[in-house]
Order: sequence, then C-alpha cells, then structure tokens
Amino acid sequence: MYTLGVWDGHDSGAALVEDGNVVFAANEERFTKRKLEVKFPSNSIMAALGHAGLKPTDVENVAFTTTEFTKTLERLLPFMKENYYTFRRRKMLRPRFENLRHNLKYAMTSIGMLPGTAAASRSIVARQLRAMGFSGFKLDVVEHHDAHAATAAFTSGMPRALVITLDGVGDGLCGSVGILNKGSLQRKQSIGVRDSIGIFYEQVTNLLGMRELEDEGKVMAMSCYSYPFQYSENQLKDFFSVSGTSIRAKYGPMAQYGMLQRIAWSMPREQFAYMAQQLLEHILGEFAANCLDAYGMRDLVLAGGIFANVKANMVIRNLDGLRHWYVFPHMGDGGIALGSALYSSYSRTGRSSYGFGAYLGSGYTQDETEQAVRRDKSLQYERETPNDQASHAAELIAKGEYMLWFQGRMEFGPRALGNRSIIARSDSEEVKDRLNMYVKKREWFQPFCPSILEEDVPSVLEYDGKGYDRYMTMAYLVRRGMLASTVSVRHIDGSARPQMVGSENPLYAQLLKKVRRKSGTGIIMNTSFNIHGQPIVMDPKDALETLKATRTRHMFINGLFITNKGGV
Repeated sequence: MYTLGVWDGHDSGAALVEDGNVVFAANEERFTKRKLEVKFPSNSIMAALGHAGLKPTDVENVAFTTTEFTKTLERLLPFMKENYYTFRRRKMLRPRFENLRHNLKYAMTSIGMLPGTAAASRSIVARQLRAMGFSGFKLDVVEHHDAHAATAAFTSGMPRALVITLDGVGDGLCGSVGILNKGSLQRKQSIGVRDSIGIFYEQVTNLLGMRELEDEGKVMAMSCYSYPFQYSENQLKDFFSVSGTSIRAKYGPMAQYGMLQRIAWSMPREQFAYMAQQLLEHILGEFAANCLDAYGMRDLVLAGGIFANVKANMVIRNLDGLRHWYVFPHMGDGGIALGSALYSSYSRTGRSSYGFGAYLGSGYTQDETEQAVRRDKSLQYERETPNDQASHAAELIAKGEYMLWFQGRMEFGPRALGNRSIIARSDSEEVKDRLNMYVKKREWFQPFCPSILEEDVPSVLEYDGKGYDRYMTMAYLVRRGMLASTVSVRHIDGSARPQMVGSENPLYAQLLKKVRRKSGTGIIMNTSFNIHGQPIVMDPKDALETLKATRTRHMFINGLFITNKGGV
C-alpha cells in the first residue's frame, strides 16, 4: 500500500512510501526553477506517481503536515504566502515598514494552533488533491515535529535512539525530544516557539543582509573570519540558556529582534556572526548532553532546520558518551513531506524502519539524454561506458580541470552527492576561485566540500569511528598533514563538511578510486550542479542550459561525454 506525503510550505515537495521503502522524494523547486518553492507541489506529486507507474486514483493514503494558524491562513489566501516569499528572498525593493513585517510574522507564528485550523487546512488540501484527480483517499494530518522526528528516527536504521528536533517554528513549537525504542516513537517533551533558537538564527541571518531560511549556512561560514573570543565575552550569551532538558529564551521573538538590531549595528558583521554561531554551538551542545544523560541514551538522531548547521553538529558529535549519531540529510522543512508519509504509515502499520538512500528523485536514460544533446549544434558528444567515464573524468581532474557530473537519479535534499555535482581536484586554490567567481557566482568565504572514499576517511580527517556521513551533515577537522591536499574543500579553521562515499553510489566510488590511483588519496572537490541562487539541476535540459550559461567545457552525463564548443 502506498502513502503519499505532501508539504505545501517553505521548500514544498512530495514523497511516496511503500512497504517499508521510500520509493520517491523530490522538492517542487526542481520543477518550477524557483529556489525553495512555496507553491502546492503538484509537479512533485505527479513525478512521484509517474515513477511508480500510478494514477492519482491508485493512492489510498495521503498525509500532510502543519495546520497552525499562519499556515492555514496562507492556504486560504495564497497571495500572502507568495508575497512573503518574494519579501523573504529579497526579490523586491526594500519595502517600507520592514521591521513591522518581520514583527507581524513573529506575532502570527507565535499563535500556533487554534480551534478549526486543522479542519480548514484539511479541507483546502483535500480540494487541491481532488482537483488533480485523487479520489477516495484517506487524508492524515501529521503534527510538524512528529514529521521531523519520523524522518530521523525511521530512516536511521537504529533500533533505539534519542530523537531531537529543532527548527524555527512549526505548529506552535520549535522543538521536541522523543525516544525510539522497540519500534515505538514516543515524544517526551516539547519546546514552545517563544524559546526558538531557530528564529534567533534567522534574525541574525536577516540582520547580516542575507536571506532568512536560506542563507544561514553563510552566517556559519562567515563566523570563521572573526577574531575569536571567550564565550564569557559574548554579548549574546544571555539570550538563551539551558535548564535541564529545556532551552529558554530570555526575550520573545519581537523584543529579541530589536535588541539584535542594536547590537549588530555596532560591530563588524564577521564578529556578529561569530557571536551567534558560538551561542548556537554552546546551547546545542549543552542541551544535547543533558538530554542524553536524562534519558540514559547513547545513540542520537536529529532533524529540523537547526541541524543544517554542521559546525554545531560537530560539537554534538564530540560529546562524551555519545556512541552513534545520525542527522536526516534533508533536515529542514523540505524533508517533511517524507516525514508526513513515514509517520502516517507508522501510525497505520506500526512499521518504524524504512529503506532509505539519497538518490530518490527523477532519473533519465542515455537515449533521453542523447535526444536532448543532439538538437544542440554547439555541443560535441560521444558515448562512454561507466568505466571509461570514471577514467576520463579522473584524467581531467588530474590535469586541473573542473567538470559537470550528471548521473542516474537526482539526490533528495540540499546537497549534491555525486549525481548532480560539479567536481574538481581538492588541492587547487585556482580552481576553487574560478568556480566561485565564474561558475557558481557565490560569496568567496563559502568553502566547497570534499567527497572522500570511505576507506580514506581516517587518513584525511580526524575521524572518531562514530559512523560514516554519507550525506554531508557533519563537520570534521582535516588532519594537519592533509591541509595542502584539501585547500579547495576546507574552511579557514581547518574544518570540512565531507561526503563519505561507500557502496551506495558505485560509479562515483569508481571515479574516486581512479583519482586515488593518480593522486594517492580518493578525494575530490564536490559542489552542487547549479548556479548560486538557483535550484540544483533536475533533468538533461537543465544540465545543458547550465553547461552553456557557465561556459563550462566538459560534462559527463548518463554515459555521454560532452564538449561545449563555447566553453573556456
């Protein structure tokens, strides 16, 4: 029996689950080409059904999440959601009364659940599904943090673990703590929206001139360029505290925003970013340690947008007594369509473990790809076997070239993991700068990331044996002897966010083995196949457009090697 999960908010998307396996998952941005899309995910839904060979009438169970007042109002009045999307992404001139808009948001999201909001949301979502041809389906409503918890707990492969979720806000909460044990997921406590450290980090992002719910990773990266200082000297240290297994905010979101404005005005932005990042790491480390101790747990799984912060995750990983950890790879709201499907299926069947991998999106055959290439006379191409592609790419990498790498099914989540990637050698400052300036067109202070063969991880990183990170969810320190070999894939503080590659992606692993034969270590630079500010490419048409827009010379795509005559 299939369960379809739907999310129609920030980073909307759809996911399909059947018989203990995740069949398909994708986000609407890949189809509409609007990063972090907020519209109803009709394209993602139809792609999920098409992949499984289903019609809308074949689906008996549908689940969606988040029925708080603000989300229900946005469903009733879609223009409000669209307007705030444009405002938040700064796709308009700076409006008058900007502070009023932000404070109105904080006031409205603090309302949480009201009588009738769940029923209203259910009616609107059901009507949208029926308009797409669905009929006779059961529609489940899943609470926001139950959906987050389900993504981490049910895909982790752990039989017993502490489950923590933290984000900005969802259904009146910013977090939860639960226990997964013997097939049962039970919430033990909730954290209200007033104590949201996620909203705090959004506010910092906004005050640094960046886009909230999108550029928080830039704040983390920028923080490394401040001069360091002790936590006792941090002007933000009193904004949050940990009391046992609770996080407490000193101020409500509106008062907090005003105070942060005054503090940010008086200092360099790198210093402000450092203070916010230092506070986040301190609070999350203490909170996670207390929760592990309080519930007598040694294994930990995490979900929610806060855990996109890989430096804070590293602090948690280094806690004494922690044995194993897992961060769900699509930790933000873009992952909760899948969380809704998983929790709904769990509630119906009792199943608490699901087969999961990163490559859950659309895939394209070599013939489909060749048809798209053949129409463009500015491109030359030739067919290559998978082994030839790996060898050829390794040769070009050794020569200092970068290239586009498009293979198989699209990754689910914000990270390119070897199927929609731009790849290059890991020891070239020149290649890194070229990619940043002319291809990715992004801020200079953001580092790229390494893909490393699993067996080479201990020789490259300070690895602690607590589990391989297949999904780039955790920061590690690079070994001193490998600093020169990782100049394009580590940050100024010597940390890196690695993809540790095993048998889950055989062709990509083969490429890394070919690179190792030439360089001695199975490591390359890997960044997402997109232009900064745009979604990762989905299909061959997107790939070809990006190839030409970036004037990239080489692309390996589904058994074809393409040379762009206009490349440089």
